[in-house]
Amino acid sequence: MAAGRKGTSRPPGPTIDQVIEEFLADQRGRLKRRTFTQHKDVLDLLRSHLNGYGYEGLSKAESALFDKYYDAEGEEHCEFCRLFGPDKIVENLGGFLGYFMIRKVIAGAELKRAAGTVTKKLSQWLVEKGYISEESAREGSERGGEAARDLPKADRATEILLEAAEKFAAAGKELDDKDYRDFGQYTIAKLEPGKLWLKDPERDETLGPVPVPKEATSLLEEGWELSCAMGRIRGQWQILEIANVYPM
Repeated sequence: MAAGRKGTSRPPGPTIDQVIEEFLADQRGRLKRRTFTQHKDVLDLLRSHLNGYGYEGLSKAESALFDKYYDAEGEEHCEFCRLFGPDKIVENLGGFLGYFMIRKVIAGAELKRAAGTVTKKLSQWLVEKGYISEESAREGSERGGEAARDLPKADRATEILLEAAEKFAAAGKELDDKDYRDFGQYTIAKLEPGKLWLKDPERDETLGPVPVPKEATSLLEEGWELSCAMGRIRGQWQILEIANVYPM
């Protein structure tokens, strides 16, 4: 981080850390122990995401503020969640649910579904407490609801596509450059049962139809992204390797 700057002061009001602790205290007496623990696990992950990536969306003035306190020593040192307020939560939910929970967290479908459910509940609670606007809460609730539905589907689709790709992995090593597309982010441009078409944004071309199990296409949606490598084997594009499916 850049060196600390003078003339910047901490924003007023409660911090993200404080409102999350308040939310958990409010939920503790209402939830069963297992459900409460799941809520806490999700929100600990959310804080990890915010502390690690939240600064990327800051304005120039906010970045100066963040750098000052992040680079400070002792009690003055602040992570993102100890410095900024709850208004920064909703605007970062897209990255948390659409990237962090898929790419950075090793978790099953249950926790991924819970991530959507808990962040939706948190968004609604924040507006009830007057911490964010109804418009922001609506955005957060929508993201949470979509994630609760889509993250487990994407997780299962990844498993199916990974298993299907194993049979082509060896063949892919022998392909010429013209028949190989390295690992990248491919967008699902079109879907049919057992077939999909993938757009390569770097080459501005669409590859397909790519045969995949029908169970996978029943889970996927147009506009989602696949992090994968592609190969043309006997004139047919195939997924050779896959890392993740990203609901968009």
